[in-house]
Amino acid sequence: MPKHAETRTLPYTAQQMYDLVGDVASYPQFLPWTAAARIRSTEDCGDHSVMLADLVISFKVFRERFGSKVTLWPEALKIETEYLDGPFRHLVSLWQFRDVPGGVEVAFEVDFEFRNKILQGAAGIFFLEAMQRIVRAFEDRAAALYGTA
Repeated sequence: MPKHAETRTLPYTAQQMYDLVGDVASYPQFLPWTAAARIRSTEDCGDHSVMLADLVISFKVFRERFGSKVTLWPEALKIETEYLDGPFRHLVSLWQFRDVPGGVEVAFEVDFEFRNKILQGAAGIFFLEAMQRIVRAFEDRAAALYGTA
């Protein structure tokens, strides 16, 4: 299964980056290969909220919808995503945000596996490049929303 983890320090606040990543409905505006997003439901659970969301991923001839459970922890500034349905066998991700001198430390990790062996093989070849493009897209979105330091 492809796994990726990285930590970056950016010139924003932890709250700004938490809000940006938690705004799943806006992903089609800036995230590569994301053709559509739909929030099925949002439930307030006191110290956290749970969002059920669908994303449509489109890349060349590949177009798939997948559902996720997104758990937002506002006090801890943490976002967990679990796969519900679609083309994956397994998908989990974790975002954590922490204010540090000069900005925010953003820690991101993802682990996934496609059901389709051909897609899984292709993902293995392009995985690192794809993850770098996705992380860069979030950085570019932050600059567009919050300016640069």
